[in-house]
Amino acid sequence: MGKTEGRFEGRAVFRPAPVGLHYHEEGHLKLGPGPEMKAVRDYLWREADGRIAVDYGDGQPFHDFDPVEPEARHRCAPDEYRVRYDFSGWPNWSAVWVVSGPRKDYTMISRYSRESDAG
Repeated sequence: MGKTEGRFEGRAVFRPAPVGLHYHEEGHLKLGPGPEMKAVRDYLWREADGRIAVDYGDGQPFHDFDPVEPEARHRCAPDEYRVRYDFSGWPNWSAVWVVSGPRKDYTMISRYSRESDAG
């Protein structure tokens, strides 16, 4: 079975929240020859004991990471999600997700840039 390629294009916005930063992304996802789909996600990024905690929009924990070594794992049984953030070119940054398990097997590279720098 061949690999399916996909592309998501949209906007991601951080806004101040009572605790941390509210992250909202919205755009369109196209996987292979399938139809384009609207995609929306919300998270809360906050400081927690010297780490960055990322929670789902409903407040449930997603993952956390050390800002010096920004890597995290999230288990969504039976699959596992691993992420490596790269903030070295801030305000441009990226996240590389490696997802593996019996139901999923893919790598996703997300690149973020300020709208004024996106060109």
